[in-house]
Amino acid sequence: MEDTRNLIDEYKGLKNEQVFEALNKKRTGLEIAIENVEHDFNIGSIVRTANSFNVSKVHIIGRKKYNRRGAMCTDKYLEIIHHPDIADFLKTQENRELVAIENNTPRAKELHTKEFTKNTTLIFGSENSGITEDLLEKATDVRYIESFGSTRSVNVGAAAAIAMYEWTRQNLFSGNKFNK
Repeated sequence: MEDTRNLIDEYKGLKNEQVFEALNKKRTGLEIAIENVEHDFNIGSIVRTANSFNVSKVHIIGRKKYNRRGAMCTDKYLEIIHHPDIADFLKTQENRELVAIENNTPRAKELHTKEFTKNTTLIFGSENSGITEDLLEKATDVRYIESFGSTRSVNVGAAAAIAMYEWTRQNLFSGNKFNK
């Protein structure tokens, strides 16, 4: 029977648990945190992108339930941790750089000037209200994605993809060679 899951050939035919374990052996130092994102599709999109970049963990802060359909089953292949509040999330972030991606604060600087560390957690918030002040205060750094059109920001799922790629570009690529 043909394996129709959205997997690269290396993982075709493996059970979900086997895919998870194979990916675990080469996870990156990147983690993702999602705080109070209202739309399930956006959460699913971020989870799917996190799988694509093989992040270590995805933290969902606050809202516990989301429709996994947008994740296209990729949530089976990475660790997703639900935190009831910011304090619980922060207990897991010792020795990590917390970088909030937020355009609605004077503290934010351009993403393209950021030099990421290996142990970074990227934080994303609601498209309506952004990341809460409580969590922004705990962030090591705050960055925004530059916009060149008429809208002031991109969708949170797109912002997550851009920021994950920039972390990956800086930490996993050397010239044109992929460093594992």
